[in-house]
Amino acid sequence: EVQLNESGGGLVQPGGSLRLSCAAAAGFRLSRYNMNWVRQAPGKGVEWVSTINTDGSFTSYADSVKGRFTISKDNAKNRMYLQMNDRKPEDTALYYCTKPGETPTSQGTQVTVSS
Repeated sequence: EVQLNESGGGLVQPGGSLRLSCAAAAGFRLSRYNMNWVRQAPGKGVEWVSTINTDGSFTSYADSVKGRFTISKDNAKNRMYLQMNDRKPEDTALYYCTKPGETPTSQGTQVTVSS
């Protein structure tokens, strides 16, 4: 089972910034996989947010976050990140890092955007 641990969530005001981190267990090397950030808002299904390829040279974003969020990874540290700028209330959700095509099994990190 892939072990991924998300952190960095919290309560932020609209327009604020936050950086989420995803730490992978030693037996799972992020450098070998494309990886996603996904999110699930209360009462809604899982929504894809962003993808990064194995070496970080290619990224893609959902239209709802394009221009505001930046995905990155540090393969040496075996970590992935999501820089979230210009936060909006609709960004409130539980955020997960996952392998593409897989349902999140980790705990996720809660992000709440509220004034």
